[in-house]
Amino acid sequence: MTDVINPANIAVALKYDGENAPTITAKGSGELAQEIIDLAMANDIPLDANPELVKILSSIPLGDEIPEALYIAVAEVIAFAYVLSEKTPENFNTDKA
Repeated sequence: MTDVINPANIAVALKYDGENAPTITAKGSGELAQEIIDLAMANDIPLDANPELVKILSSIPLGDEIPEALYIAVAEVIAFAYVLSEKTPENFNTDKA
């Protein structure tokens, strides 16, 4: 899971299973946003501050997959999370065909 936050104190949590598009698992503003952020930090879940992206993601209903138009932007956030955690996705292959 990755959390996307912004200075306006809005947070959106994403879940990516590697097979389907990422889904919105939590979102909120104010105190709820801070709870989402605190929970992520307590569980070593990477955070990424991107005000434009969080504004768009916060308009997506909970449980919904992100739209295809956001795949690249969200892929960058997920890649950032993997780099920070020094992990690679399951079945990740750097060999070129």
